[in-house]
Amino acid sequence: MPAESSATQQSLYLVADIGGTNARFAYADSNCSNPQPIANYAVEDFPSFDEVLNQLEDDRQELKSQNTVLERVCLAVAAIPEQREISFTNNAWRFTAGSVAARLGCERISIVNDFAAVARSLPALTSEHLEAIGGGEAIANRPMVAIGPGTGTGVASLVFERDGSPIVLPGEGGHVDFAPITDIEAKILSRLRAQFGRVSIERLLCGAGIMNIYRSLADIRDQTAMHHSPEAVGGAAQQGNDNLAAETMNTFFSVLGSAAGNLALTLGARGGVYLAGGIAPRYIDLLRKSDFRARFLAKGRFADFNGDIATYVVTHPDPGLLGAALICQEEHDDGR
Repeated sequence: MPAESSATQQSLYLVADIGGTNARFAYADSNCSNPQPIANYAVEDFPSFDEVLNQLEDDRQELKSQNTVLERVCLAVAAIPEQREISFTNNAWRFTAGSVAARLGCERISIVNDFAAVARSLPALTSEHLEAIGGGEAIANRPMVAIGPGTGTGVASLVFERDGSPIVLPGEGGHVDFAPITDIEAKILSRLRAQFGRVSIERLLCGAGIMNIYRSLADIRDQTAMHHSPEAVGGAAQQGNDNLAAETMNTFFSVLGSAAGNLALTLGARGGVYLAGGIAPRYIDLLRKSDFRARFLAKGRFADFNGDIATYVVTHPDPGLLGAALICQEEHDDGR
C-alpha cells in the first residue's frame, strides 16, 4: 500500500459486549468514545463463536472497504477473562484471544469481564441515561458500583486514583451467598437449597431467578404457577391483576435492594450504586413501587450511611460497549 494511502487510514476499535443472551458488536473511532453499532446477535442463533465471527466478517465489510484499519479489539465477556480459553457462564461458546486475533487480523486484543466494562462506563454516563431511585447524592471520584441482573448477575466496581484516573475492580459478586431477610425469603431459600444446594444471589437476581422466586412463592402460597417465563411474570405484575406475579417482582427487587446495599457498605460507594443489565430498566415502574430502596437502607446502625448514597438505573442502551471503547482509548493513550 502506498505511504500516502496508509497515512490517511482511519484507526478504529472493535468492541463487543458478549453475555449469556446477546452479543453486541460496535466500532469506535480512536478519537471518540461513542461506539457505532455493527450488529446485535442472539447467542442461541450461533452454536459456536467461530460462526459469530463469520457473520461479523460479513456485517463489517462496508467499514473494511472505507480505508480503515483495526487498531484494537476489546471483548467484554460474561466469563472469567483470565482463563486461557474463555468459557462462558451462561452459554456454550468458547474461544481464545489468539484465535480471535488471527481471525480479525489484529494483535491488540483485550478481554475483560462484561461488568468491568459496564463499571468503566459509569463516569461517562449523563443524566440522560440515569434514572434516580430514591435519595442520596453521587460524589465525583468516589467509589462506584454496578450490579446487573440479566441472564446472570454481574457486579463490578470503579475506584479512582488521586489524579482522578479510574481503576476498574472486576469480580464475581453475583455469586456471593444469598442471605434472606424476611420469613418468606427464608422459605424461598429452603426450597432453592433443596434444588441447588448452595444458593447465590444469582439464583434469584436474574431472569431464571424471577422464575425461581415465582415457583417458590406459588408453592408457599399453595397456588398454581400460571406463567412460564420471566417476561410473563413481569408483564402480569405490571398489569396489576396478578398478586403472585406482583409479590414475585417485589421480592426480586427487595433482594436486589439488600444486595445493592451490601455492596454500598462494602465499597463505601459514595459515587453511587448503579443498576444495569436487562431487567431493571424494563421494570422501572415496579422497581419504584417495590421495597428496593427501603431494603437498600435497612442496614441497622448504618442506615444513615447508605441513605447518603445515590442509587440509579442505567438506561444507556449499551454501557458495556461504551466501557469497552473507553478501555481501548486508555490502552492507546498508555501505549499498550
